[in-house]
Amino acid sequence: MFAIIETGGKQYQVTEGRYVDIELLENEADSKIVFENVVMLVNGKKSKVGQPYVKNASVEGSIVKHDRAKKVIVYKQRAKKGYRKKQGHRQNFTRVMINKIRTSAKKADGTSEE
Repeated sequence: MFAIIETGGKQYQVTEGRYVDIELLENEADSKIVFENVVMLVNGKKSKVGQPYVKNASVEGSIVKHDRAKKVIVYKQRAKKGYRKKQGHRQNFTRVMINKIRTSAKKADGTSEE
């Protein structure tokens, strides 16, 4: 079973027990986070596609760390003009461990919301 979530203007495919690197979040490391914008749930014949999001679905995770990606070199050059420009860039990201994919939201007392 996997889900497709939307965060930071991008969509990510997530699976329980695996981590995903997403756009930088403001939350502290080792804190819990819940993604409510679930675009699609895939579970064999019980798959659901949202319009735009799946109702009562959420993905729970915990923030592992904040880090920076490998450096990407941007090199510009104009032929026969003597113009050269070299620039590096490192994108910030947050690593999130996916703990649970919920198909229906549950209240604290254990009953489901419908």
